[in-house]
Amino acid sequence: MNLGFLASHNGSNMQAIINACRSGRLTARPVVVISNNRDSGALERARKENIPWFHLSGRTHPDAEDLDREIVDVLLNYDVKLVILAGYMKKIGPVTLATFPGHILNIHPGLLPEYGGQGMYGQRVHEAVLAAGARVTGVTVHVVDGIYDNGPILAQRKITVKKSDTADTLAKRVLAVEHELYVETIDHIIRGEIKLPA
Repeated sequence: MNLGFLASHNGSNMQAIINACRSGRLTARPVVVISNNRDSGALERARKENIPWFHLSGRTHPDAEDLDREIVDVLLNYDVKLVILAGYMKKIGPVTLATFPGHILNIHPGLLPEYGGQGMYGQRVHEAVLAAGARVTGVTVHVVDGIYDNGPILAQRKITVKKSDTADTLAKRVLAVEHELYVETIDHIIRGEIKLPA
């Protein structure tokens, strides 16, 4: 299965999936990386892994519809079957959603539907969990639709919040679980054990 990645920053989840492909844990190929940030760690990782990469953003395509169509063109040119969001901080456009219905995945550092929605990402999620006094947080892999953090949930894993946790310590533990759960979920999809909506 050909995997295409959309990432904005460091791309550590992307790297975990690439590593799983390289080791044979996933019977999939990482074929292209797209970032809206030309200085992102994700693009640097793509260069090191010899994966074709593209910087596509409001700078390269000021018109949002043109940008959406260009992202789709790149993904189709590389015969991408599953689109993986790895810390992609932009809303997915309608053309991309229509071209890959039910086949765009995202991972969220919390147990959706709690602590989700526009503006809820990264440290903000962990800070909100701690502020609420929650005893449990976790990770969610879901299908992307037109609303932030709203699509069908494919997998979740719970993590106990420690009394000593800060947003930073919680983030580290959550990220380690993200790397595992994302790979596991993609593996279940490839094996047909998880059926994607289409």
